[in-house]
Order: sequence, then C-alpha cells, then structure tokens
Amino acid sequence: MAGTSSRWESSQPIRYPDPDVVVLNPRFQKIALGNAAIQRIATGFAFTEGPVWFGDGRYLLFSDIPGNRILRWDETTGGISVFRDPSHYANGNTRDRQGRLLTCEHDTQRLTRTEYDGTVVTLADSWEARS
Repeated sequence: MAGTSSRWESSQPIRYPDPDVVVLNPRFQKIALGNAAIQRIATGFAFTEGPVWFGDGRYLLFSDIPGNRILRWDETTGGISVFRDPSHYANGNTRDRQGRLLTCEHDTQRLTRTEYDGTVVTLADSWEARS
C-alpha cells in the first residue's frame, strides 16, 4: 500500500511482546520470551539458513545457500562479511562443546568442523559405505 511502511523500514519503537513471535505449539509457550523481538540484520538474500551465534566473539554466522557462502554479522559494527566462500552449499551450522563450528554441506554431503585456526576437518562423508 503506497505511503505505508512495514516495521522493518521504520524507526517505530519495538512493542513487547513482539506480535510477530508466534508460538505454534502450546508446549513451547512456557519458553517464549516476552521481552525478545525479531530484528532484521541484513537484506538482499534469496534464502538463508543455519544461524549460529558466537557470543564470545559477538558475531552470528549464517548460510547464504544460493550464494554458496557462509556470512558473518558483527554485532559491534552491524557489518556483514564473508566467512567462507565457497561453503559447499552449507545448510546447517552449530557449535560443538569446544565452541568450534560444525557445518552440514549439501554439495559435498559431508559434516565438517572448523578448527580455531580456520582449518576445515571432515567428520563424516559416508555412512554404511554410502556416500
């Protein structure tokens, strides 16, 4: 509608609880935070997935699947940079107990771990002789 803007394009204050945070299964209602809101940090991507937060470094990694890369959002600057390119169409990320990045790669059909020095180690690329 002309002349109107969405909450993403305006500087309107955030309302709590955020009406866009919707609990679909009542079993999860007890863990929903009433003082948390959705925040758009970047635009211009066709499809993103696999966000993983690195609180110790104050950054978020997420996969830009069609772009074949993992991007890094820096909380302190608000900037976006490329963390890994190519990412082998990474579509899932998490951290292990030591804080290292674990990534599921769609293209290579493998699970990898990124060491602190940036080295990528294959943890699994087949199961029961299937690859």
